[in-house]
Amino acid sequence: MPTSRSRRFPLPAIAATAALLLPLAACSSSNGSGASGDAQRLRVVMAFPPAQAMSPYGDDAVTLSRLAVIEGLTTLDRNGAAKPALATSWKQDNPTTWTFTLRDAVFQDGAKVDADAVARSLTAATKASPLPRVLSDTTLKATAAGKDTVRIVTEEADPLLPQRLANPSLTILSAGAYENGKVNPAGHATGPFTLTDVKGAVAATLERNADYWGDKAEAPGVDVTFAADGTARANALRTKTVDVAEYVPIAQASLLGDAYVHEFPSARTNGLSLNTERGVFADPAMRAAAREAIDSKALVDGVYEGRADTAQGLLGPGIPWAAEKRTPPTGRPRAATRTEVAATKEITLATYTNRPELPEVATLVQQQLEKRGFTVKQVVRDYAQMEADGLAGKYDAFIQARNTLLDTADPVSYLASDFTCDGSFNISQLCDERVDTAVGKAASLTGTDARHTAEMTAEAAVLGADALVPLVHERFVQGYDDARVEGVALDPMERTLITADTHVG
Repeated sequence: MPTSRSRRFPLPAIAATAALLLPLAACSSSNGSGASGDAQRLRVVMAFPPAQAMSPYGDDAVTLSRLAVIEGLTTLDRNGAAKPALATSWKQDNPTTWTFTLRDAVFQDGAKVDADAVARSLTAATKASPLPRVLSDTTLKATAAGKDTVRIVTEEADPLLPQRLANPSLTILSAGAYENGKVNPAGHATGPFTLTDVKGAVAATLERNADYWGDKAEAPGVDVTFAADGTARANALRTKTVDVAEYVPIAQASLLGDAYVHEFPSARTNGLSLNTERGVFADPAMRAAAREAIDSKALVDGVYEGRADTAQGLLGPGIPWAAEKRTPPTGRPRAATRTEVAATKEITLATYTNRPELPEVATLVQQQLEKRGFTVKQVVRDYAQMEADGLAGKYDAFIQARNTLLDTADPVSYLASDFTCDGSFNISQLCDERVDTAVGKAASLTGTDARHTAEMTAEAAVLGADALVPLVHERFVQGYDDARVEGVALDPMERTLITADTHVG
């Protein structure tokens, strides 16, 4: 059932912090380390509780990646180019066939990382339901071509395959991870930290992987707590209950001070997805009216205190090449008048609490839409309770924060998963031949510059359909004491946070 409006506000600061201290205490007391060991263990609070029991085939894969538990064949540099991880090298044999050579490594349970293990993991991902978003625009078949050589064949040419294989959902796990139709990465991955215990959606424990193929983790372990309430995360950092707080709320940043606040640009766009298939926004004129109602600057100033950028399109300042290649949308329909809008039925506007700014954004967006004549009801809950309904099209409008480079470090995957007819994350329910054609063309191009130009043409088609109204482009704020904690990754693509280098100084 949707929550009532009265429950959407954060817990009071003291109560929220007290609620957070209980799982933290339980987590740190369960690791079995001595006093000196405890002092060196990292204490981290994450914003998104596990939603799929740490399955690598959903958003939990990003959490595992940010905690340095899992790895794929490749990883990405800061420019989004593929570089070696479990694969030391690769070559393209023909447009649809690639060969990857594996490094000498072992899984956390002692099994050898070999071609059979890689083929097993990649095959399992292709059979997962729902299909991981990174595979929404491609198909692949992986087979062992030798003990340390894997051949990957795609149905169509996929110039982004090396970047795609860096996606957390395509992590490589040992045979022990696959039992009874489920996938359990605990103790079966290859990263510098081993997931040893998960307490539901409350806490998790990681230990240093002594057999890691690369530089060993400097911290002996990580005690993780999950807290959707942003005020609780900030207060835990302020009271030194944790060493690292993920996604510090904008409202708390000035209270924490510069020593604890680390702000950097992101590839994340916060947008208003409009249900193009059913309800009020199935009418293009109503979508156009909603777009005209939105005042991005008011959101930046009123909610983000200037720590965000006004909406430019689907791709914001975190993608520096986008602005010069942007193509204005064309063919937009006439926007409905206020009188026409006022004659429509009530719309449901949904968002989630895990990002503390979003409920505030929803309140301002509701006011802006109501000023245009819409009657609006809000639904605000934890993200894990909302994703399925959002994907099923049960809301008229959905406010979400989306990393446009998360899947392949190239926006073509985001465009395909979020806006094509067969897209696996198509909350707007858009099915538009012009969009599908534009995205397909971008996906087919091998040259980086040509692909980027085509991606901006696809952006213009999505914006022309008013499937998503860009609200703001986020800047990330991670919290830690830079005089005490070193090695925290400030990653615009959100794949890394804790690394082998992260430690308490």
